[in-house]
Amino acid sequence: MRHVVGLGGGGHTEEQTALLFEYVLGLTGKDRPRILFVPTASAEDNDFIARMLEQMAPRAEAAVLRTFPWPPPDLRSRVLEQDAIFVGGGSTANMLAIWRVHGIDTLMREAWERGIVLSGWSAGMICWFEHGVTDSFGPQLESMACLGFLEGSACPHYDGEELRRPRYRELVADGLPPGIAADDGVALHFADTELAEVVSCRQEAAAYRVTAGGEDRIEARLLG
Repeated sequence: MRHVVGLGGGGHTEEQTALLFEYVLGLTGKDRPRILFVPTASAEDNDFIARMLEQMAPRAEAAVLRTFPWPPPDLRSRVLEQDAIFVGGGSTANMLAIWRVHGIDTLMREAWERGIVLSGWSAGMICWFEHGVTDSFGPQLESMACLGFLEGSACPHYDGEELRRPRYRELVADGLPPGIAADDGVALHFADTELAEVVSCRQEAAAYRVTAGGEDRIEARLLG
């Protein structure tokens, strides 16, 4: 079984975010899984890496994939020896450009096909879809082509950033393939390529199917 868990964003508290990590790691079936944190989109900010590793440490054996000044010599094994991979937020466009130069995009597909759980929020949510809504090109938000493991388009931070909902609906109405949006704290679990479950660490949060005709709310199972 192939798994992608796309998160619209983290929770509003560390406790809420811990519930999301627990859900992702639970899909590995391991008591203490190996997880690889990929901070490419944030330009590998050291403070962000430290916070993420601290969040993951109680539940998993966490490692980091750095690409600056260059990827590690054991890049292939570093990616494929994991039980889960978590991709952080930031610039999706810059991240995918770096991945493609070094072949990380191909390794991510191989990891997915091997059953390694792929996850992430913001850039780490939309990168798995055919298209995503991103601020990589400016605050006005634009669509961009992504990896295409999952069909359609995706938008994170649906309730967390004021422009997200109207802009995504505008882009879909103008021809962007329909897709799915997620509020902050919401996780979309795709088993193979089908949406299997929507969960949330926030009681009021949800996901939405977005088409040219509007949006339909998908209620989320509350974690915790």
